[in-house]
Parts: sequence; structure tokens; C-alpha cells
Amino acid sequence: MTKSLKNLEFSKVYRSGRSKADACLVLYILENGTDEKRLGISVSKKIGNSVVRSRVKRIIKEGFRMQEPSLANGYDYVWIARGPSKTKKSTDMQISIRRLAERLKVYQA
Repeated sequence: MTKSLKNLEFSKVYRSGRSKADACLVLYILENGTDEKRLGISVSKKIGNSVVRSRVKRIIKEGFRMQEPSLANGYDYVWIARGPSKTKKSTDMQISIRRLAERLKVYQA
């Protein structure tokens, strides 16, 4: 099971982590020194109202859940939604999540 990140942990990942981006998402990762994955999702008010932001968060969570068995343990994953993500479906988000994880070498197919 994946744990959620707290505010202070978000800041640490932003400061010290590595990142990659595509049109829909930005991924920050940082080793956390444990054997578990920790997840953080950030969706700005620029994306839309609360209904839209909640939908984007749900889609990112579902995409992460589907790709989770192939993602490396021991990392904090922070996903930041970009503008085009508000029109994407969960299958599109899975592709984006996989692509970014592969580029950061944390995807183990």
C-alpha cells in the first residue's frame, strides 16, 4: 500500500528530487530510505474549479495505482498536474505516468 506525503515531505522532494515532465504531468522523485512508495499529488487552482481538480486527482491516483506494481520501491513520487491533464482519461494518464517513470529510470517492467 502506498502512503501519502505530508507538506514538509513535498518541500523536500521539490528541493532535492529529480524531475521530468510531459504535456500532462510533472514527476518529482526522491529516495525515501524505506521500502515503500509514497505518493503526493498537486493540482493547482489554474487547472480549474474544485470539481475539476478533484477529478484530475482521482485520475492520477488511478493511473498510479495501475502502474504501481512496476514502479520502484523506496521513492517518494510527487505528481503535478498541468493544464492539458483536465481533459485526459485514466488510460491517457497511465501512459503519461509510465513514460515519466521510464525516463527517470524507476519503472521496472
